[in-house]
Amino acid sequence: MKGHIRERSPGRWAIVIDVRDPQTGKRKRRWHKFQGTKREAQIQCAKLISEAQGGGAVDPSRITLGEFLDRFLRDWVPLHLAARSVESYVGALAHVRRHLGNRRLQALRPADLAALYASLSRSGLAPRTVKHTHVILHRALKEAKVWGLLRDNPAETAKPPTPEDQELPILQPERARELLDRLRGEARENSPGGVLYLLGSLALATGMRRNELLGLRWKDVDMDVGRLTVEQALEQTAEHGIRVKGPKTRHGRRTISLPPHIVAELRAHWRAQQEQRLALGMGKAPADSTVLATFDGKLMSPNAITKAWPRAMDEIGMSEITLHSLRHTHASMLIASGMDILTISRRLGHANPTVTLGVYGHLIHGSDDKAAAIMEAAFGRGKA
Repeated sequence: MKGHIRERSPGRWAIVIDVRDPQTGKRKRRWHKFQGTKREAQIQCAKLISEAQGGGAVDPSRITLGEFLDRFLRDWVPLHLAARSVESYVGALAHVRRHLGNRRLQALRPADLAALYASLSRSGLAPRTVKHTHVILHRALKEAKVWGLLRDNPAETAKPPTPEDQELPILQPERARELLDRLRGEARENSPGGVLYLLGSLALATGMRRNELLGLRWKDVDMDVGRLTVEQALEQTAEHGIRVKGPKTRHGRRTISLPPHIVAELRAHWRAQQEQRLALGMGKAPADSTVLATFDGKLMSPNAITKAWPRAMDEIGMSEITLHSLRHTHASMLIASGMDILTISRRLGHANPTVTLGVYGHLIHGSDDKAAAIMEAAFGRGKA
């Protein structure tokens, strides 16, 4: 087996390996791109020859999409994604595997992906689910390019169905107060209503995400100062169950000021929680116990809350209100107050203000007349 290198441009090399097809006995050439010094290219050439002789080399042109997705899920996904996202990737790529798994990776074309999206749509998948599948496949094929298995990413030009724009559910202040009043009326000792009332109150007052609220510990709350710190969140997956993780983004770790009425609610909840623990013979709650916990002090299931919320909304006659709409309501009230977008973005834990503007920009209204007056004052000419 032989191999040599050819310089394409300064620092860029083509490594050519002569191999023999084990089935036909014919010799063929495999080309590999490499960037580096001449010495490094020679070393890489020797390595590729050694792998080919030992049977470890795989001809990229023969890899199927299914084989690549197996490798992607094994070697990339667990190292870069949280467990919940891993499950999402596995589910989405299962759709791709069923339809295109046997297709050669390098033969994949935008038309194949268009046919995939059409087939998924005909099978009854919602446009939002099909688009989610597209986004994940696009990320996988992007990694195939990085690994040198694919020259062009067909997902960059293929277009999935466009989901209909949905208005964010936002409550007016009187409607939000009505929600809390009805939840408070349903709240009884050891009842789901009691947990949902405090959960809803905190979500409206802080804009925190569901899993951040469920991960909030008493040690993260300073009731004397009226602040809390978001340090962790809960995550629930089929494989790992309920576990603690960091916030959704780096900016998710943040400090949030609390209105006085929420501080009062937390103090009352603390007393009730301690009384319940003492009645059960559990002793005083440790500082690292969660604010929202089960009756015996364990972590609360995010999935159970997701199921309990719509049932509670049906019972109180407010079925259109989702738990996530409380976060949107919080943001909309801050925007309506005239608070600057950077402060709102930080409070919500967004990666940057651009994300906040992308979600809530349509709520920001200014006076165009005011803009005209500013320009007149700056550049207009007064009457002679």
